[in-house]
Amino acid sequence: MRWEDLTGDQFPEAVKQAEEVCLLPLSCLERHGHHLPIGTDVFIGRELCRRTANLEPAVIFPDYFFTQILEARHVPGTVGIEPELIIRLLENTCREIARNGLKKIVIINAHGGNDNLIHYFAQIQLASRRDYVVYIPQPAYQAEEPSTAAQWETVIDDHAGERETSMILALRPELVRSESLPADNEGVPLERLKPLRDLDTYVGIWWYADHPTHYCGDGHPATAQKGEVWFADRSRALAKAVRAIKDDKEAGRLQDEFFDRIK
Repeated sequence: MRWEDLTGDQFPEAVKQAEEVCLLPLSCLERHGHHLPIGTDVFIGRELCRRTANLEPAVIFPDYFFTQILEARHVPGTVGIEPELIIRLLENTCREIARNGLKKIVIINAHGGNDNLIHYFAQIQLASRRDYVVYIPQPAYQAEEPSTAAQWETVIDDHAGERETSMILALRPELVRSESLPADNEGVPLERLKPLRDLDTYVGIWWYADHPTHYCGDGHPATAQKGEVWFADRSRALAKAVRAIKDDKEAGRLQDEFFDRIK
């Protein structure tokens, strides 16, 4: 059930059918190599939520791309939001989702650059009392089923490579410019900060240091069938997480207990 498709009269019943669960797809607008659309993460997040909700009913919030992508502001098409505004807007959005009766907000992240953001966001839920819980299921990009993992032909595949190209071929093949795929090794990390990386030392400019053209991997082996397999795999995993979230009665109780003890 997509939020924007519902009428105001239908909304309360949708909340009941969803058991108060809202899927919030986080993405961004950024370059994806030479061959994939700027909205790649938007399309992937939207489809993951759609397939997950087909398996485990939930209300799907509209596409949300006001997230962390400052590392791509040097390339055309990027929309990079100021850090403080990112947090404020996401907080405000969650409050409004909850005010409409959806008290279990599930962040479905389709952009790797949001990983640190969403975990920090989950932590700062403890800054003040609230009547909802934010959940971050991890299966979106982790622990693929063995049969799914076995289909990939490339070893390096972090951005606009075999996986994401396969996903967009499955969803919007007319937007994939396969003729623009580089024939050289552009998708191989440049390792310009290798001495630091070897010592597991993090610095904010690391992605630009390795991938200034926002391409990491090789999109040539990608196929629509591989994309379909991936979406089926990930949506099944996410649906299991959503079911557990629906059944969960402890997170909210413990959150209330936590704030009661602070007072």
